[in-house]
Amino acid sequence: MQAAHRVAKNTGILYAKMVITVFISLYSTRLILAALGVTDFGLFNVVGGIISMLSFLNASMAGATQRFMSYAQGEGDLEKVKRIFNMSTVLHAGIAVLMVVVLEIAGYFFLNDVLNIAPDRLAVAKIIYHFMVVSTFFTVLSVPYEAVVTSHENMLFYAIEGIIEAVIKLGIALYITYSAHDHLVAYGFLMAALSIFLLILRRVYCHHYYAECVLDFRKYYEKTLLKEISSFAGWSLLGSGSSMLANYGQGIVINMFFGTVVNAAQGIALQMGGQLGAFANTMMKALNPIIDKSEGAGNRSLMLKATMSGSKISFYLLMFFYIPSIIEMPYIFKLWLKNVPEYAILFCRLGLIRNLIDQLFITLTSAIAAVGNIRKYQIYNSILTFFPLVISYILFLLDFPVHTIYVVFIIYSLMSGILTLYFAKSDCGLSIFIYLKNVVVPCVVSFVLIMFLSYIPLLFNFNQNIRLLSVIAISSISFLIVLWFIGLNTQERVIIKPLLIKLKLKNNK
Repeated sequence: MQAAHRVAKNTGILYAKMVITVFISLYSTRLILAALGVTDFGLFNVVGGIISMLSFLNASMAGATQRFMSYAQGEGDLEKVKRIFNMSTVLHAGIAVLMVVVLEIAGYFFLNDVLNIAPDRLAVAKIIYHFMVVSTFFTVLSVPYEAVVTSHENMLFYAIEGIIEAVIKLGIALYITYSAHDHLVAYGFLMAALSIFLLILRRVYCHHYYAECVLDFRKYYEKTLLKEISSFAGWSLLGSGSSMLANYGQGIVINMFFGTVVNAAQGIALQMGGQLGAFANTMMKALNPIIDKSEGAGNRSLMLKATMSGSKISFYLLMFFYIPSIIEMPYIFKLWLKNVPEYAILFCRLGLIRNLIDQLFITLTSAIAAVGNIRKYQIYNSILTFFPLVISYILFLLDFPVHTIYVVFIIYSLMSGILTLYFAKSDCGLSIFIYLKNVVVPCVVSFVLIMFLSYIPLLFNFNQNIRLLSVIAISSISFLIVLWFIGLNTQERVIIKPLLIKLKLKNNK
């Protein structure tokens, strides 16, 4: 019960942050699209797509480090946490240098031989790519500090940092709107500078407030621990790296066959899906330390309960925002953007459906990582990750339409979910039948019912504003009713009731 309250409190803090940052970020995207134009915006998304890649990479490496820290905190060993921090700092410094070398070499071939870029913008594309490599270097260096904050479940600092980042990005968008310099170059430079600022902010805060943030490589050097963290991070990096390449490769394949204008549509779809998906993913930030600490304390039963409840609740939170967005996507895009790139609406709808499928199994990956035996899972998952790219490339050669790539990725997400279920059973002792019964079936049934009810206003000839408000209202009301009677089981309702009573008493005061 205490763990549930802690997760609820941290999730609440993160949602307050998301309410602020989502609207700032979406408005920033509108300004950036207007300032750069469709062609340059598409160019940035295909060349500077490494930024979106970093979200996968950074989350994976931070998750690997946070897993070891939370596990040691569950054991109650502060000295071990200090050793983990020092060894992870050494490890990520090495990874940062290695990535700079690899990316610079790979960039030469991609920019000159692979990507479909207009000759007059090739020089600018190369400058943008170098800025993104700099951003990569400093983002990787900041991973141990992000892991420290997450392992301590300090979501208040994480939220404040996120708001500061969003405000700075808005400032960047406003600057390039009125700048006399090349807008694309200015945008790339300022985004790289932002990654340096965030590293300094995290470093200063963590060294001031957390006892384990003491850099003394001689005192805390432990070869065995470094090898253990390196092995875990390596396998974790294999999985996230392959996922990262597959997602970035999605943009490259689209670029090869359809050009930068369609890349702009993909960039808009990723922005929309990323901002909406962040509402559910923030809960994972609050839940992962609980999963790892429970396993570290030897409480496998609590770990599995947290995993199942986390999958359901994160899916429901995603569904709450996705359903009205999927239904009213054309009108939302019309309100959001001055010029909506072709295919953006279709890409976004298909992308949201894929995200919902992924969300059903997202906490199982955390459970597998908490147990620690991830080698086989990451190998099989990495091989499967490249399935959609290969299939899509072949289909495009056969003149299939551009949205085919999203359909293939949806099929991949289903296959990946089945693979994750199998390893959760073999490594964690999860019952597949119980998971399907308690998580997958209630989630799917709830989604279909709420989607059906929310679609009713489209059957009437309402004004567009009234129709949008009607869809949101019906979706929200049916969400609460369906969730309480179908989506949640008896035990989950027992946990939620005290939280609702506590919230009601606070409001009455």
